[in-house]
Amino acid sequence: MKTTVQMIIDALIEPVGRLEQTVDTLKFGDPSTEVTGIVTSFMPTWHVIEQALERKANLVIAHEGLFFSHHDDEAEGRANMIHQAKKRCIEESKIAIFRFHDYWHRYKPDGITEGLIRELAWEPYVSVHQPSASLLNIPSLPLKDIAEHVKQRLGIPYVRIIGDLDMICSRIGMLAGYRGSGSLAIPLFEREHADLVIYGEGQEWETPEYVREAVRQGNPRALMVLGHAESEEPGMKALAIRLRTKFPDIPVHYIKEDPLFQLF
Repeated sequence: MKTTVQMIIDALIEPVGRLEQTVDTLKFGDPSTEVTGIVTSFMPTWHVIEQALERKANLVIAHEGLFFSHHDDEAEGRANMIHQAKKRCIEESKIAIFRFHDYWHRYKPDGITEGLIRELAWEPYVSVHQPSASLLNIPSLPLKDIAEHVKQRLGIPYVRIIGDLDMICSRIGMLAGYRGSGSLAIPLFEREHADLVIYGEGQEWETPEYVREAVRQGNPRALMVLGHAESEEPGMKALAIRLRTKFPDIPVHYIKEDPLFQLF
């Protein structure tokens, strides 16, 4: 029996149940198409789509949106030449693209955060999974050693840090993606007694300023900022592993993009 695009989608949303409101829809493609191969990625960039076609994969499952906004607003992109060129490329290729954002975050535990923790080899140290964050108790290490471990495990060239690099940390609050706001991150210090919070992205005048003030007041706390993609790519890698188990007869590939920013 053939496996269709819709069958893959149904399998992905089944652990959560259908959401009434979500950005997770089939953006391009025919749901009745037989799947010849799957690519998972953080974003369905031009490069990712080209790599999928080279691998004869006709279904891309991506965490973030195609057209540079969370809601992929078609009206916003009509006058955008980059949007239009990308849309033509996708339509001509007849590749199917499914957004897998809201559902993956609603898995228990959150699929993106779980993937990040697994990539860091910190699964044995998880204390509790909250809806938006996870708390871990790792063996005590200086902040600089934790930073080196994170860079090595994630294969990233740098992280951004606030705090004393020699500070000993063991209690870590983990927030993947765009969850670095003060309303989410600061309670991890205040209520959960985190020494260090690690997140992907957030406002630079909320949590970072809180940590700076805490340090100046003599309350040792630290913040590590990975980057949005850097914190969520491991979750899409974990999804590829899950799909290979679920659909062993279909080739599944995870494609990681190059780092978005360069230091100058």
